[in-house]
Amino acid sequence: MKKFLKWVAYFLLFLFVFLNIVSAFHAYKFTHFYDAATEIKKPEMQSGWEKTKSILFGMNYPKRRITAVPSLPYQTFYTETKDGIRLEGWYVPKREAKGTVILFHGHGGNKSGVVSEAEAFYNFGYNVCMADFRAHGNSEGNTCTIGYKESEDVKAIYDYVTAKGEKNIILYGISLGAATITKAITDHKEIKPSKVILEMPFASLTEAVKGRLRIMHLPAQPFAALLTFWGGTEHGFWAFEHNPEEYAANIHVPVLLQWGQNDARVTDEETKTVFNNLASKQKRLVVYEQSGHQSLLNNEPQKWMSSVKRFLEKT
Repeated sequence: MKKFLKWVAYFLLFLFVFLNIVSAFHAYKFTHFYDAATEIKKPEMQSGWEKTKSILFGMNYPKRRITAVPSLPYQTFYTETKDGIRLEGWYVPKREAKGTVILFHGHGGNKSGVVSEAEAFYNFGYNVCMADFRAHGNSEGNTCTIGYKESEDVKAIYDYVTAKGEKNIILYGISLGAATITKAITDHKEIKPSKVILEMPFASLTEAVKGRLRIMHLPAQPFAALLTFWGGTEHGFWAFEHNPEEYAANIHVPVLLQWGQNDARVTDEETKTVFNNLASKQKRLVVYEQSGHQSLLNNEPQKWMSSVKRFLEKT
């Protein structure tokens, strides 16, 4: 009996070490994008060894290429974050603009992903500014911290716009972009937007990991906790405290929060928690019944245009 218990203990120790090693590799790969990485093969195109490597060690994700540019005349600009990362952005000026909308894209995307939204805001009467987060698009770096250090990117772009003399600034973000806005406002008291539009922000980094595991049809635990732990440890922060649901309490300006009912990544409960925690006395939650974790404008254009226009026009 003692020998059996001893082998059970050895097995559990091996399993614990094995799961931590696999989680550490996956956390590292999930938070890195590579300039020269090969395109990821679909599972049915992978050899047995390639599938095994992907399961054990994760995959090298390439930086997604810029695939769309504004149809309007735009200026390409560069600015640098406090921690020395060079960011690339696009600025589209509007004659007699009502203000400026700064747009932030989602994880693994780039500024091409918010071109449709940018042009809509331009047609509403605003200058628009969009930029690639670090490790995305044409910006420098290969490390993404899922919004933690990217708050410095928001600050750098905000400073670029305020340097032009603009005072009426609206912050807009999708997914990672939305979550990062909440942290940036918490971290930097100088960031004082007139309004904020958040689409599909995750409530906490752990919940974001659970969302990714859901779409991969993997069990939430213990992997969510392990990936969160290693993702933060590898980048020098305690990831369990990276929680947009808590940052929301620092947002006092009018907020429009939007979410797709078929979202497999961000749950209804997460969305309601973020909304309820917003300190703003002028906040509105809009649910898109036909949409998931995607561009709400592209999927339900009439509803998006009506909802956003109403929010912008409301004082």
